[in-house]
Amino acid sequence: MDGTLALIIITLLFIFLLAVGMHIGTVLMVAGVVGLILLDGFRSFPAVIQDSGFYSIATYSLTTIPLFILMAQFIVRSNIIGLLYRLIFNLSKERGGVLGAFTLMLGGFLGALSGSPTAISAALAEISLPELRKHGFNKYFAAATVAAAGSLSTIIPPSIILIVYGAATQTSIGQLFIAMTVPVVLTMVILFISIFILHRYTKEDVKDSSSNEVAATLDRSFQEGEMPPTVKNYTIAVGIMLVIISSIFLGIFFGIFTPTEAGAIGAMLSLIMAALLKKVNLEFFKASLEGTVKITTMVMFIILGASIFGKFMTLSLVPTKIISWIEPLLSYPILLMFLLLAIYFVLFMVIEGTAVILITVSVAVPIAAQAGYDPIVFGVLLTVVCAAGLLTPPVGLSVYSVAGVANLSSHKIFFYGTIYALIITVLVVIPLLIWPELVTWLPSIM
Repeated sequence: MDGTLALIIITLLFIFLLAVGMHIGTVLMVAGVVGLILLDGFRSFPAVIQDSGFYSIATYSLTTIPLFILMAQFIVRSNIIGLLYRLIFNLSKERGGVLGAFTLMLGGFLGALSGSPTAISAALAEISLPELRKHGFNKYFAAATVAAAGSLSTIIPPSIILIVYGAATQTSIGQLFIAMTVPVVLTMVILFISIFILHRYTKEDVKDSSSNEVAATLDRSFQEGEMPPTVKNYTIAVGIMLVIISSIFLGIFFGIFTPTEAGAIGAMLSLIMAALLKKVNLEFFKASLEGTVKITTMVMFIILGASIFGKFMTLSLVPTKIISWIEPLLSYPILLMFLLLAIYFVLFMVIEGTAVILITVSVAVPIAAQAGYDPIVFGVLLTVVCAAGLLTPPVGLSVYSVAGVANLSSHKIFFYGTIYALIITVLVVIPLLIWPELVTWLPSIM
């Protein structure tokens, strides 16, 4: 069958399977298998399933994923989040804007380790939303801030999406982590300023009972695992968190250990923190390992499905055809990249980030290279666009996740979520497109 006709059929099949609620990994696998059969019958089918499928996940670089996820599980199940919130709020002399900024930092860090922006958005809706509401945040602005915090998981190393991108494109994961430093700082500073400004004009009187509507609903589950705010607990929580973050960044930057070893060290330090806080028991290990296995299996299944789907895309000659179609735009590289990132923006609104990357990088990376953007710069741009796409309608996954947990109207959250997305796109993506040296500077001195 002609490759173009096969691609049209598979695109329609892909949309139908997503619409009926099938898991993205299964959608990729089914669409890839059917596409291969349409193009080449059953001749290439055994080789793809037996060899390509196996080697797509039997890769050393992917061992980073379960280790970082295990670290996140230990941190989350130590129940230190409420303790850190109380500490930050007290140190900020009860300024609500500082609490919103801390929510962004917390969500980005935990989400980066968990591998799922939607999952961490839902978790923060239970953990952080009551605290923001109690300290005067408008409930829809607070929910959008929580969603933005979850979406930042795509850009803050050690990001699972960056790891998957590096493995798929054979790009140094360590260099990707370091390359994200300047974009992360730029994004966080801009969003911090945005929170202070928006909170000033949307804050509510905390004495107003309607102001605590969401907090009253969620606060009970939050307080169950809360630890007493003693100096000892504060010291342990803050000290170990700083050691974990600095160990991962400095260790990779100076070449002391690989990203995989960084994940192992982070997991060990997280376990030590939990033990010092007297949270380690049989249930702690059971829940942590169960969560790690579930999330890792989900990611690996998506990678397997994307590998099979990628073989179909290669046989259909789609990458070659697309490059030939856009050849006239190669004289205008920034315009070409803007159009390419606009397509990704739409994809990230409706499909899980790792799946989008695995489906498309075989096509997109050569196009970006033709425009003069190397895989490291392109990978950084992709992850920033992914963060924005998760906050915008019609299907901003992070927003729907928060709205479902908090029982709030999603379209009102989207109003503030879209503001965040526009801020990220205009003030972060465009400068990185114009000055890619902001991305390549740190990796060049490693």
